[in-house]
Amino acid sequence: MDRLFSYGTLQLKKVQKKTFGRILNGKRDILNGYRIKDLKINDKDVIKSSGIDTHPIIYFTGKKNDFIEGTLYEVTKSEITKADNYEVNQYERIRLKFESGHYGWVYVEKLIK
Repeated sequence: MDRLFSYGTLQLKKVQKKTFGRILNGKRDILNGYRIKDLKINDKDVIKSSGIDTHPIIYFTGKKNDFIEGTLYEVTKSEITKADNYEVNQYERIRLKFESGHYGWVYVEKLIK
């Protein structure tokens, strides 16, 4: 098993059922040094899944007072691939350490290189 942190629409049961075919098991956790903002979504399939056209996206600040609350889910490697297919191009998946001490994948704002 692997871990995937969600702070947004992947926490919705309807999105989990459509994306993974099941409801995920997870525990609340915190990611330090990040802030959240809104991202306008244009992908019709993603909008249909979540029911909304604005999703949260996080970005690194490095400030100790900045943090994101969410859920750290247990997932399989194939479910990580399914999550990759759900997320739009403005997100990139990286592996980070959470307040619980666990490591997991999280989708952050993709930096233009």
